Amino acid sequence: MQKIRFGVVGTNFITDWVIEGGREDERFELSAVYSRSEDTARSFAAKHAIPSTFTSLEEMAASPLIDAVYIASPNAFHAAQSILCMQHGKHILCEKAIASNAREVKRMIETARQYNVVLMEAMKPTLTPGFRAVHASLHKIGTVRRYFSCYCQYSSRYDKLKEGIILNAFKPELSNGATMDIGIYTIYPMVVLFGRPKTVHATGFKLSSGADGQAAVNFTFDNGLIATVLYGKIADSSLPTEIQGEQGTILIDRINIIGNVSLTLRKGETKNIHPQTGKNEYYYEIAEFIDTILSGRKESTVNSLENSLITIEILDEIRRQLAVRFPADNNQED
Repeated sequence: MQKIRFGVVGTNFITDWVIEGGREDERFELSAVYSRSEDTARSFAAKHAIPSTFTSLEEMAASPLIDAVYIASPNAFHAAQSILCMQHGKHILCEKAIASNAREVKRMIETARQYNVVLMEAMKPTLTPGFRAVHASLHKIGTVRRYFSCYCQYSSRYDKLKEGIILNAFKPELSNGATMDIGIYTIYPMVVLFGRPKTVHATGFKLSSGADGQAAVNFTFDNGLIATVLYGKIADSSLPTEIQGEQGTILIDRINIIGNVSLTLRKGETKNIHPQTGKNEYYYEIAEFIDTILSGRKESTVNSLENSLITIEILDEIRRQLAVRFPADNNQED
């Protein structure tokens, strides 16, 4: 069995979760970890039984010990770190949001093509069996008229912000905020299902740090579809995601962690269409990434480069309308 040897960038809880899911795929081999701190690298390596540690990203990128790199650093570092690793021939699985803005994503795509490597955004919900069931069942609800998605989760870091302490989650210099951190979960699936919207209209609340705390965004599409997404980090919500068609409705319990999907046909009964596999939710993005590499394809058919580019262009437009700017946006060409 051919294995893909991974190096990881980022030693937070997200990386812990991805490693746990990745190890359910026998082709996943964890070979190296990078951290600026040698103590942090060694501690994380001991925690996960990782054989090699690096405090130089360039050295890890050039290492013959790895084939691919999973990047889970702050958003502001994604583009530069990904490009460096791709220039050394490494495949890249990069956490969402894949970069700070569309210009960075375009540079990443150009680099991936130049060095003939796989680049994929680690947007996990769209690769899970639940979402695939949604995609496969769309035709059953007839002409789709509305997409509604909500993801609002009160951040514990917001309490610190109200005390005057700005943590990473609300720092524009790290390309963070509600749109980038959780709004993307409502928008990326919409793009996978329906493509590029015709219009984008956003309203929201900008925090004292300069990051956005919440937003509501309305979209229209050429085929008449109307979409609305709500997201925020300053209040909670239990609202689901709903896709309304002329012949029925699909209901998704949580768009970020899909646990249940139901299909209700007009004048018919409701049934659960979510296949239960028992796999870790992060298994599927690792499996898709490895499948893409081993098949010789250069991008995922679901989390494609086009879908990632369309999504980041939408996020750019939302931020423009909310007057949220990142340092990474400075000196950018239109």
